Amino acid sequence: MLKDLIANNRAWAERKVAADPGFFRRLAGQQAPKYLWIGCADSRVPANEIVGLDPGELFVHRNVANLAPPQDANYLSVLQFAVDVLKVEHILVVGHYGCGGVAAAVDGQRRGLVDHWLHPIREVHHEHKHELADIPDDRKRWDRLVELNIIRQVRNVASDVFVQDAWARGQSISVHGWVYSISDGLVQDLGVTVSGLEEVERLS
Repeated sequence: MLKDLIANNRAWAERKVAADPGFFRRLAGQQAPKYLWIGCADSRVPANEIVGLDPGELFVHRNVANLAPPQDANYLSVLQFAVDVLKVEHILVVGHYGCGGVAAAVDGQRRGLVDHWLHPIREVHHEHKHELADIPDDRKRWDRLVELNIIRQVRNVASDVFVQDAWARGQSISVHGWVYSISDGLVQDLGVTVSGLEEVERLS
């Protein structure tokens, strides 16, 4: 199986060079992406492919259920590098319908360490319990929790000191909340974009 992956890699590299002989020479230079993608680790959600971008055009951080927790050093390191070094202009928090991590957060089963990681989703679930309880269809309720989780993570990103300091010094950054549908391959903008300090409060 691993030999197949290496063979696939060789074929991919050959196709890239055939289409654009200078592709890898340019890529070997410094990366300059305008976008940071904070997405789910789900194997069905390939960040670059979904938005049609080549390597080098999208800085990517992925974890279970696309969380942006203020206590996670891994996420914070990526965020600071993207904001302070790469000077990205857009931060995309991208969840997806049918997210197993979101479901696992609230299905009552115990899975070990990941339960701690998913705790922020249980908080979102509790905060919106009345809205969610009013949705009779299980799948639609799950989808709505996916959306609410994305909105919370947008707020987390926009509330972070790295982003707020960047705004304070006049750097242009917008934080967006998107949801991806695996069933049709389409992304929807949830309309919760934050582009400055004065806009953070409306997500509370």
